[in-house]
This record gives sequence, structure tokens and C-alpha cells, in this order.
Amino acid sequence: MIKPINKYVSWIGKTDWELKKFHGDEFTTTQGSSYNAYLIRDEKNILIDTVWLPYDREFVSNLKQEIELNKIDAIIIQHGEVDHSGALVELMSQIPNTPIYCTQNAVKSLKGQYHQEWNFKTVKTGDTLNIGEHTLTFIEAPMLHWPDTMFTYMDKEEILFSNDGFGQHLASEYLYADEVESCDLWNQAITYYANILAPFGMMVKKKIAEILGMKLPIKMICPSHGLIWRKEPEKIIQKYLEWAENYQENQITILYDTMWNSTRKMAEAIAEGIQNIDKEVTIKIMNTTKDDKTEILTQVFKSKIVVVGSPTVNNGYLHSIAGILEMIKGMKLKNKKAAAFGSFGWSGEAVSQITQKLKESGFEMINDGIKQAWTPDETMEKECIKYGEEIAKA
Repeated sequence: MIKPINKYVSWIGKTDWELKKFHGDEFTTTQGSSYNAYLIRDEKNILIDTVWLPYDREFVSNLKQEIELNKIDAIIIQHGEVDHSGALVELMSQIPNTPIYCTQNAVKSLKGQYHQEWNFKTVKTGDTLNIGEHTLTFIEAPMLHWPDTMFTYMDKEEILFSNDGFGQHLASEYLYADEVESCDLWNQAITYYANILAPFGMMVKKKIAEILGMKLPIKMICPSHGLIWRKEPEKIIQKYLEWAENYQENQITILYDTMWNSTRKMAEAIAEGIQNIDKEVTIKIMNTTKDDKTEILTQVFKSKIVVVGSPTVNNGYLHSIAGILEMIKGMKLKNKKAAAFGSFGWSGEAVSQITQKLKESGFEMINDGIKQAWTPDETMEKECIKYGEEIAKA
């Protein structure tokens, strides 16, 4: 299905209502997503990106209904990942000589994935492509979120095709961000940022500063996933600057896993202690086995303090804690504090190991952690409450 955006630009992507997992099993997409491709018709006809591989034939079939394929003068691939480039093999089998504009790193990516010698035209920041009444300007955006990423700017219409920047994993019957519930939209936007772009906050700030320095007026932002920002696009730009600046809210998140509920009881007592000191702080208690890891990482991103607990099993912590700690490390977060806790029967190494892992991940540790043997009794629960009070005071 094609959806006109204006006289020159149309959305010609795929809304994936069924998508529940993204990047393998890394990202949970409870509300689906979309793969946004755009067709520009001027004196030259330009296709910006394609869709994910399972929908390659459907995409090309829909494209044929809209334009004769041999009338596509150029294809712009802003990022080589298969959710953007997946239909290229099917498309290029029918128009094999059509030039593909992309970064040098994207050539490596596309050749590495598809093993094809297509007609690549490499571009750098500031390079332009005149298509008639309009000129397209290319803007490299490495590590937002792959080394091959770039944005494309269309003058006169003042549209920034932002690739994986400013997106959301959100399937919708609507095309524009202002057409959906604001709360749901912004929740999906911060979830997307936390799980995909958080490690690259410094680069986000630099790239936005660079684009603003180019003095490119932006009336609309067209990302590769989710809804288009057509009203006050500066709001999502401002949010990205805010999220990139060592972001935190007045929130403390407690993560735990448990075997026989001892660590769970400790987590709940710690939360009680925090609330004794600070009635205003938001407290999230999350079980790393039962709660979704995408949501866990989002809450960690929003928090000023993260508290992590596990029982000791085989001289270490449980595998769900290991997995989430590794993912947290990959987020490269700053300006956050942390603490550890755990129960044990025979040894008790988990707390010190969690503490060390959090230090390695850039957290400022509040203390050396607390551990308790066996099932907490009333005295032990009081100690955990005091521990929570200490955390809140920090």
C-alpha cells in the first residue's frame, strides 16, 4: 500500500503487525513495527530504502503497481541491515544497473550480506544529488546505530529521512505521530532510544549539532521505523538531546531473580526502605526471568539508581541476571548509581560479583552490597529496609 506524504514523496513501506521480536530475540516489539521506504518523484525518481527480507516480493509487487521499475533512476540505501535492504536482491534482479547511493561502509555491509556487485555510488556528508526541482543532501551518521548509517535531506520540502534515528517500533494504521495517543508514542520512542541508541549518546549529540550547524530547516522527519514526525519535529530532536545527556528520572529500579523467594523478599524490603525516605521517587521492582528484557533496559535507562540482586548458585549469580547485566553494560550508561544484594545458602559470591560487574559497566556503587543467608526472617528484613533507606539517601 502506498501513502502519499506530499506532491513528491510517498510512503511505500510495510506495516508489520505480527512482529514481536526484533534483532533476533534482543528487542521485544509488543506493538509491531514498520519498515518505512519512501518514493520520491521529481524529474528523477528516487527510492529511499526497502523493507525486511520476508516482505521482499510483496514490496516489489507493490512498487510495480506505483511505478515502472525501469523508471527508478536511483536507490538510496541509508543502512545495510536487512530490515532496510532486505528487498534489494529481488528488486535489483529486475533493474540490475540502477545506481545505489550509500556510504562506503554500506558497500561493505551490502556486499557482505548479499554478495552482489551492484552499481554502488558512495557518498559522504555534504554530497548532493540533484533530482530536478529538489536536491538531496547526504549526511553520514556512523553508529546511529551502525557504522554504515546515513541520513538524507530533501530541500524545499525540508524533509529529513532519518533512518534509525527518531524512530519507534510501533505498527499503526496511521502514518503520522500526531495521529496516535501521545503517551504510547513517547513510551515507544524512549524504548527505541534506550534499547538501540543509548550506547551512542555522545554521537547522537554531535550529529544533531552537526545537522543544526548545516542550517537545514526541518519541517518533517521520516524515520525508517514507526510514525512520521510532521508537527513540531523539533520536539523529538529535543528529546534525543535530553536522552543523550546522561539521562535519568526520579526513579529507582530494583532487578532481581530468585530461586525460592528469598531474594524476592529482600527486594521488596529494600523497596520499602527506599519509600520510607523518599515518597516521591518512582520504584520499579522487576524480575529478570519474568519481566521483558526490553522493558527492563528501558527502566534502567530512566533510573538514577539501579539495584540488582541474585541468589548465589554454583558460586555465581543466576543466568537471567548475567544476561541482563551484560546488556546493561552494552548500554554504556553514565551518571547512574547502583547497589547489589542477594541471598545464599552455602557461599554467597553473587553480591560481590554483581558489584564488580556494575562497576565495570560505569555505575557509581553506593556500597559493597548486602547478602543474607537462607530465608530472611524479621530481623533480616529490617536490615534490608535499612539498606533501602541507605540507597535512598544516596
